[in-house]
Amino acid sequence: MTLSISKLGYYLLRATTWIMQRFPLKVHYVVSDLFFFVAYYIIRYRKSVVRENLANSFPQKTKQERLEIEKRFFRHFCDSFIETLYFDRIALEEARGVVHYTNADLLNKYMDQGRQVIVILGHYNNWEWNANWALYSSHKFYPIYKKLTNANFEKFYYNLRSQFGAIPLERADTFRQLIEDHQNGIPSMSAFLFDQTPRIYEIQHWVNFLNQDTPVILGAEKVAQKVNGVVVFMHSRKIKRGQYEGECELITDQAKDSPKFEITDKCMALLEQQINDRPEFWLWSHKRWKHTREDVQ
Repeated sequence: MTLSISKLGYYLLRATTWIMQRFPLKVHYVVSDLFFFVAYYIIRYRKSVVRENLANSFPQKTKQERLEIEKRFFRHFCDSFIETLYFDRIALEEARGVVHYTNADLLNKYMDQGRQVIVILGHYNNWEWNANWALYSSHKFYPIYKKLTNANFEKFYYNLRSQFGAIPLERADTFRQLIEDHQNGIPSMSAFLFDQTPRIYEIQHWVNFLNQDTPVILGAEKVAQKVNGVVVFMHSRKIKRGQYEGECELITDQAKDSPKFEITDKCMALLEQQINDRPEFWLWSHKRWKHTREDVQ
């Protein structure tokens, strides 16, 4: 029986993560430094995308200032790649410490009351490591994600995200599942990455974000209002290599009473503030600004 290229890639990836667990994470940062050199200076991975995004987002900064952010981003990007692979087989006790949540009791308090908590966060720091939230709560935890077209790599990421008890929930199934839980009185926490580019036919709202007219995804807000959920924004801080901190800021505990777009606007403003403070930790290699208002008219 022959293996497909994608399946072979999956097994090689699992073998790589098995080998990685033979060594402490600090050893793998040496590999990350090598990856940075190759990605930045040789392959020049999406460097033009990063450079354009930074120029449009920070026109007030000098070219040299943006270049320094660019290099720091690529270093962090390589760290995140290594960390994500390492997380695949990480030990339970170590996993608990990679992201420390300063006020986990805030979310658990609402879930203990039978509420559904909607956590909104951006592609900032290492969002994959937030899968360790399942170690901080006894309630259901749904990381919301978009299914990959490659079935083997879909399996890899599903296993990575679910290994400590999280229940990864595909974006298309989210509304149905959370409504069902709400009707059955089942508390849960759902984590939404909300800073992707919406599909052009889904665009309903625009904000000024990083000096640019930006369409936004409203899915998290709509679900929160439908179940009258508790909405929080997750602030993320990188303490050092291999250690992050998450802090939740309450947006509303009565989502149904929030005016249309208010939840999304508040969270976009908080994400923008976070990026302005430490821009190197956001995902600048993503083609975020694909559409203009003229595209949807």
